Amino acid sequence: MSYRYYDPEGAEGGRSGRLAGSPTVQTLAVFLLVFAVQTVVGFVSRRLAFGLFVLAPPVSVRPWTLLASVYAHDGLTHLLSNAVVLVLVGFAVERVTSTWRFHGFFAGVGMLAGLSQVAVTGLLGRPTPVLGASGAVFGLLGYVLAGNPVTDAVLGWLPLGGRARVALLLAVAAGATLLTAAPGVALVAHFTGLALGLAAGRVRLLRV
Repeated sequence: MSYRYYDPEGAEGGRSGRLAGSPTVQTLAVFLLVFAVQTVVGFVSRRLAFGLFVLAPPVSVRPWTLLASVYAHDGLTHLLSNAVVLVLVGFAVERVTSTWRFHGFFAGVGMLAGLSQVAVTGLLGRPTPVLGASGAVFGLLGYVLAGNPVTDAVLGWLPLGGRARVALLLAVAAGATLLTAAPGVALVAHFTGLALGLAAGRVRLLRV
């Protein structure tokens, strides 16, 4: 007869611990926390909420919005749409990386995507203020698309050189971005996030 240590929390406790340690779940929690603060501040002053959470030029005046805007959202529908995509791709990415690399990648890509939206729209005319995790989420999506065996097999089969493969990935990013086109959508941020994710996925940037 053998004896086994009894864990009073059992498998449920183990599962809850794993979920608490999931960077995807942690990011969702930050979404909810920031949205709650946004809602409270918005009741007091919409101008104050804009100044705290929206990335707008000149960025040097409110540098904290570079990061805060990545986790802020313009309404519940905006939050839910980003949360759904985050869940779909986040768990896949976190299986091959560490918690800190996941968060660093998410925040970094999100900030670069937001900056690109403000900068490019500024060059084209009037700069567009931006908020939301779409750029960062598209980065994770790009990483999943580019860093999997199926993509490796397809790119290996195609008779393309290095530059042609880069052009193909950029074309994929542009096509996928256009599919999200709608009034109020930050297309430049989407394209930047997806392109950065595709590039990172090809070099396995997050793999540990």
